[in-house]
Amino acid sequence: MEFIEIDISEIIPKLDKLTSETKPLWGDMSAQRMVEHLTDTIKIASGKIKFPLEVPEDKIEKMQEFLNSDKPMARGIVVPFAKKNEALRNEEIELAIDEFLLEWLDFDEHYAENENRTESHPYYGQLNYDQWCRLHSKHLTHHFEQFGILD
Repeated sequence: MEFIEIDISEIIPKLDKLTSETKPLWGDMSAQRMVEHLTDTIKIASGKIKFPLEVPEDKIEKMQEFLNSDKPMARGIVVPFAKKNEALRNEEIELAIDEFLLEWLDFDEHYAENENRTESHPYYGQLNYDQWCRLHSKHLTHHFEQFGILD
């Protein structure tokens, strides 16, 4: 499967297609909830939000193999660190997209300051910048498909 290019100049125009009225093709997440969820993942990648490891240590290698594969993320997957009924933190979707952009820039800076840095993901363990980019690519593709904004 082909995943989205990790280039903020290509990502933001796709997010800008969303409105508060955009409905998902599957699932019950609102467009703004999805953008805030993507932002939360960037905050995890930057070490701003920490979650405990959700999988046994001996399964991390297998999880990272999936990350490196061409297999897409499953539809309808439920993860404990993405709370379903969490209140929106931005007043409107445009502000959520602005927050996403700022966090993305922080993410790039976080790793530019120390290219050997790693941060922990609850399912994939310690990831370096390239691994986080791979995860973001898969994750963005998954949710952009969910909202029909890949093209």
